[in-house]
Amino acid sequence: MAEHEGYRVISQMSYESVQLKHGYANQTLYVNVGTGKIEARPVTQMMKEKFIGGRGFGLWRLWNAVTKDTKWNDPENEIVIGAGPIGGITTYPGAGKSLVVSLSPTTGSVIDSNVGGYFGPYLKFSGWDSLEIQGKSDRDVIVFIDGDARTVEILESTETDLNTHVLAHKLLHQFAESDSPRDLLAISTVSAGVGAEHAYIGCLNFSFFDMKRRVPRVKQAGRGGIGTVFRDKGIAALVVKHTGVKPDANGPADMEKLKRAGERINKEILTLDSSQCDMRHVGTAHLVEIMDEFDLLPVTNYRFGSHPDTGKISSTVWREKFTQGTPDGCWMGCTMSCSHAVDGFELHTGPYKGQHVVVDGPEYETAGGSANMGIFDPEFVLEMNFYCDTYGLDTISYTTGMAFVMECYEAGILDKEKTGGLDLHFGKANDALEVLHQIGRGEGFGAIAGQGIRRMKEYFVKEYGADPDFLNDIGMECKGMEYSEYVTKESLAMQGGYGLALKGPQHDEAWLIFMDMVNNQIPTFEDKAEALHYFPMWRTWFGLMGLCKLPWNDIEPADNGTRYNGIDSAKVPEHVQNYCDLFSGVTGIEVTPDDLIIQSERVYNFQRVFNLRLGYGRREHDRIPYRSVGPVTEEEYESRAERYDKQLQEKVEVDPTGMSTAEKVKVLRAFREEQYDKLCDAAYQRRGWTNDGVPTLATLERLGIDFPDVIKVIKPYQ
Repeated sequence: MAEHEGYRVISQMSYESVQLKHGYANQTLYVNVGTGKIEARPVTQMMKEKFIGGRGFGLWRLWNAVTKDTKWNDPENEIVIGAGPIGGITTYPGAGKSLVVSLSPTTGSVIDSNVGGYFGPYLKFSGWDSLEIQGKSDRDVIVFIDGDARTVEILESTETDLNTHVLAHKLLHQFAESDSPRDLLAISTVSAGVGAEHAYIGCLNFSFFDMKRRVPRVKQAGRGGIGTVFRDKGIAALVVKHTGVKPDANGPADMEKLKRAGERINKEILTLDSSQCDMRHVGTAHLVEIMDEFDLLPVTNYRFGSHPDTGKISSTVWREKFTQGTPDGCWMGCTMSCSHAVDGFELHTGPYKGQHVVVDGPEYETAGGSANMGIFDPEFVLEMNFYCDTYGLDTISYTTGMAFVMECYEAGILDKEKTGGLDLHFGKANDALEVLHQIGRGEGFGAIAGQGIRRMKEYFVKEYGADPDFLNDIGMECKGMEYSEYVTKESLAMQGGYGLALKGPQHDEAWLIFMDMVNNQIPTFEDKAEALHYFPMWRTWFGLMGLCKLPWNDIEPADNGTRYNGIDSAKVPEHVQNYCDLFSGVTGIEVTPDDLIIQSERVYNFQRVFNLRLGYGRREHDRIPYRSVGPVTEEEYESRAERYDKQLQEKVEVDPTGMSTAEKVKVLRAFREEQYDKLCDAAYQRRGWTNDGVPTLATLERLGIDFPDVIKVIKPYQ
């Protein structure tokens, strides 16, 4: 084979130029890194009608690639990456998302994760609706998609440092035509890092070239361990090259309709954002003090919801540390521009100690995760943020996992002998960082912590004789995925939002805390069930299109709250209409808001059946740790004794006078667990599922996904 840019070409394919029409290239790219096979696969009309794009295409390709017995590390498992028909437009904010689908090493079932950066749009403009990667390579490889030359190559990698901040920079300059900003802008990469090799919580980093800083920055497909799958397949990186992005690159049916929708929301963002969430200046970090104010910030493994030191990691701090002074976006044309970074941060630990680096973030989840470990030090947050990213580790799983470890340490389940001399009490920042570096190396206690909470629970029971009931109560995972960073004890709807989420407790399905707990907009079980139907469906729709959810409800029209009440206000109807206009403007298909929900229902129910096929997807898999429902320990109860005593009296109709704290905990627990079961009953009914959480035949027929192999999966459970 010939040499290419210093890498040996293992296999290659040339393809014809593709003109996108109405949002589609009408083909997907298949690459087998084990056999070297590269081919184009047609996108059928059925795929576009039933699965739309993005996450839907990923699920369909994966469904046809694996069997009920396939494991995450089997060669036939796939990683499928794509945008969607709307993805990549530059006239509307938040259109740069890629959706990644695979089988998860943490959950064993289907995982989907969304991520910013340029890869998904560039892949699409290069002529591919999605990229389907299968097989396992016996050596590290790079997959290079040259959208300018219309070639695809599998290259043998010679890189020795696979950590993302090094590799993304190297590949940017290696594959760009020159070091001019225009040529550097044409490159986007996907990589993981050495941590993803040694842990189950590996993430993928998607790059975009920052024209102001003149460096590549990265966004993460964080949840479910897809970075671990990536490295298990022997993939060092994916690289896509596409020069020049045009407003009409998607081949829209009605460009003027896209422009009008964009003009409406861009005006709102530019005039209202600073008085609403101020995403353009602090991004999601603005949530830190808000969560603390409402007792929702996870503190010391979700035991408490606020802390006196929260101000040390609040948005005021990040506003000062974020550099450039102007909004940053992770896709072109996004006026929301919530992607912020810290320049010139000096690392104090690890293999890059003393180097000055760019830290992308922190996002709220990363800062909130630090509070979850009882650490309120912005320098720690940045150091941890950087190393998780470059090692290819999910910050949510790392911080939630470490919070669990720290509570186990304080409960006497762990000690210095078991941790290799590390003091893992809450608040021990240096020792927490050492665990992070050990995860990166696959050594010491880090080799255990990097397996995630579910496997740690099993290990602590087997090796240390820990009480499994206690570990299940405090181990904040569901379906094998670690919780994201919100305290849900006082929001039954959000408990359901986490527990009923298909892939595990991630807030990108439904964030209902304020609607439920603060604003009391969904008081009944039926109201909550309706919210647990609508909001996951709506957020699923973004994943079909290649859209970010933030422009939907993190900015609102000035009169949204006065024109609409309750749940209708939370839907932000004007923006829903914008999305109808975007879909019809791109595809030429006129739709109503109800049509968009149906599109999502098809894919959502299909994914539930997919999980069932793999041995999951039933009521038992929607059970959640009690720590997310109510106070596990007497200390937790007593910290909010007035609140809990009042609930016993008013909701449970039990007089707490004279009862011991242990008795109160037990009575409150029985009540709250019953409430969660009733919520599941109502949500399953609203979704058209059996009482065991399985989609009914009637539901699948209504949605038009009653394929023979789908019916075969659900039939035993009807």
